[in-house]
Amino acid sequence: MTQTEKFTISGSQLVEKVKQLIHEGNIRRVRILHEGKMVLEVPLSIGAPVVAVGIIAAPVLAALGAFAALVTECTIEVEKVEPEK
Repeated sequence: MTQTEKFTISGSQLVEKVKQLIHEGNIRRVRILHEGKMVLEVPLSIGAPVVAVGIIAAPVLAALGAFAALVTECTIEVEKVEPEK
């Protein structure tokens, strides 16, 4: 089962928040929205080793850093996988 959460943050906090979400490990997809329009969508593999996700995410985080410098506020939409009970 998936659950979607949204966070509105300042551009300066964007990269740190995405890093934090990636390290949580139960994230399926991260979308970056600016003024209601999707700017970037990052699908993340469930159960992938943390090192592999880190290697894949490095260029994405660099792009996010450049984007964050241009905006004052954006929204992060996160699709999480909830463990079945």
